[in-house]
Amino acid sequence: MLTPEALKAQASALGFDACGIATADAHPELAFFDTWLAQGYAGTMTFLERSAALRRDVRQALPSARSVIALATLYHTEPQVSSPPSVGTPAHIARYAWGEDYHRVLMGRLDALIAWMHAVHPAPFEACPYVDTGPVQERALAQRAGIGWVGKNCCVIHPRLGSFIFLAEILCSLPLEADAPATDQCGGCRRCLDACPTQALVAPRVLDARRCISYLTIEHKGPIDPALAPLVGTHVYGCDICQEVCPYNAKAPLSPDPAWHPRPVWASPTVEGLRALTDEQLTDGLRGSAMDRARRTGMRRNIEIAFANAGDPAS
Repeated sequence: MLTPEALKAQASALGFDACGIATADAHPELAFFDTWLAQGYAGTMTFLERSAALRRDVRQALPSARSVIALATLYHTEPQVSSPPSVGTPAHIARYAWGEDYHRVLMGRLDALIAWMHAVHPAPFEACPYVDTGPVQERALAQRAGIGWVGKNCCVIHPRLGSFIFLAEILCSLPLEADAPATDQCGGCRRCLDACPTQALVAPRVLDARRCISYLTIEHKGPIDPALAPLVGTHVYGCDICQEVCPYNAKAPLSPDPAWHPRPVWASPTVEGLRALTDEQLTDGLRGSAMDRARRTGMRRNIEIAFANAGDPAS
């Protein structure tokens, strides 16, 4: 029988670390997306505006949807230190991109969960999975499903797992019993806002992507604003600063899942070492990784900026 308890147990067995259920309604939190877009904070991510209507209500994506199954997967891992230690300036890569491409790994697990649902609930129903690529406001739905609250750094924070978590969803036509929404537990803390080098967090839970290091090194194409480039530091793909300073991540567990452990090329990388990679080596390192989104040309640009920031102004 397909009960919420059985569903969550199966999700855990498949490798998900948290599972919650929300109703497929046009929740008030989803309306903030339009305000955010109107401020121009999306930068050049025009695909967000094109899908805005779908993001306001998941029933635009799946008209029969009555429930949203929200899932979280912990990817909190420590870097594998090379032996002997690398000599050079450490290059910073967002932790989520160290291992395998989470889109592929998690979609496989979602497909397995949906197959199980059909096996235990033989009556016909529709289910549509998403992993960060569809017109779904994952964070708002995760909070509504009780996974965690949207912190001041705009990341979903699970009270035990922290914010180093991947989010995924299944839109479902079954009327599953919903969980209670998560409540904000940031309190008066503002460490994330104060730590952001580019001041991209313009207010609690409001991110100006145009100033965000993750946006600049991943989504933004072409040259980076000379006023912002020095603030990127030695980040060559993404940024974890606003998560690293969060108290909830200081006590978060580490993931034992080998899928998220660093590939050799990304284990304790240095700016100088990455700059010395041939095009073939860099392409091989990006293959099957979430970092492939920046492409080789984007990574080369980021590495050169990091090299200049590390002490070579002629770069």
